[in-house]
Amino acid sequence: MPKRLLIVAHAPSRNTERLRDAVLAGARAPEIEGVKVETLSPFAATPEHVLAAQAVILGTTENLGYMSGALKDFFDRCYSPLLERTQGLPYALYIRAGHDGTGTRRGVETIVTGLRWRAIREPLICRGEWREDFVDACRELGMLVAAGLDVGAI
Repeated sequence: MPKRLLIVAHAPSRNTERLRDAVLAGARAPEIEGVKVETLSPFAATPEHVLAAQAVILGTTENLGYMSGALKDFFDRCYSPLLERTQGLPYALYIRAGHDGTGTRRGVETIVTGLRWRAIREPLICRGEWREDFVDACRELGMLVAAGLDVGAI
């Protein structure tokens, strides 16, 4: 039975779509065979999607020093139904930040701390002006999480 990785990513621009798609491509690398990956907009993701997953990757833009309204909506709808049912769920976070991303990181980490989810690694914060290496970093993030899930390391 394959393990399930859920990617919940807000991608309102072509560049943020590229980041989401890179995370997905990394998670679906050919050498990772035992993981089924699903990618959803925060508006489409439900508590049932999270409950079916063994790990989650969250992606957001930095909006006025906070997470996107879309990701906040996801948490608003899903927090209570997940609260006592997903403790210890491994997650990773990437942020496309025009500034420094600290408020965005703090906002997401406050919520996932309440859910008692477990960070797999430090958040990936793609800061400042657009750089092509953001795409590579997101691909590596997707591969890291999916490979860890595949071999039972996370």
